Amino acid sequence: MPYATNAGFTLIELLVVIIIIGILSAIAMPSFLGQTTKARQSEAKTNVGAMNRAQQTYYFENQKFVEDESDSTAIEKLGIGVEDSANYIYSATAVNNIQRGVANKAQADNAKLKGYAGGVFTASELTQAILCEANEKGMDLVASPTDANNCGSGSSKIR
Repeated sequence: MPYATNAGFTLIELLVVIIIIGILSAIAMPSFLGQTTKARQSEAKTNVGAMNRAQQTYYFENQKFVEDESDSTAIEKLGIGVEDSANYIYSATAVNNIQRGVANKAQADNAKLKGYAGGVFTASELTQAILCEANEKGMDLVASPTDANNCGSGSSKIR
């Protein structure tokens, strides 16, 4: 009667597999972390874009823009459900004067994220919008766009 052979892995084979998994994890981790940052920044882009569209609608209905007041109810008046989050603080402020334009901002509340600013400006009976991204990561407030074609200093137009 033949005797049974040992079926299994040696300690060396197990160590090689663990080392390979560790190397693959080390390669994939930075890519994964970059994707989570992009997803968080996507929140701000989406919300500032929604604020721009809501400001345009509000302007067509009321012939003025909504801006932050002492009680900070501007975003609530837009009725779009944008609220401050763990990643961003949102605001709407007048540019030049309230009839000229409004800047909608997402200030990063995390030093690893970029801030965003959108703007809606009047041009005779039409409105034009812009969306800008800060050039650097950080919690500094993004500059307001100066008009529908120019972002403020330290930021770039993304659409």
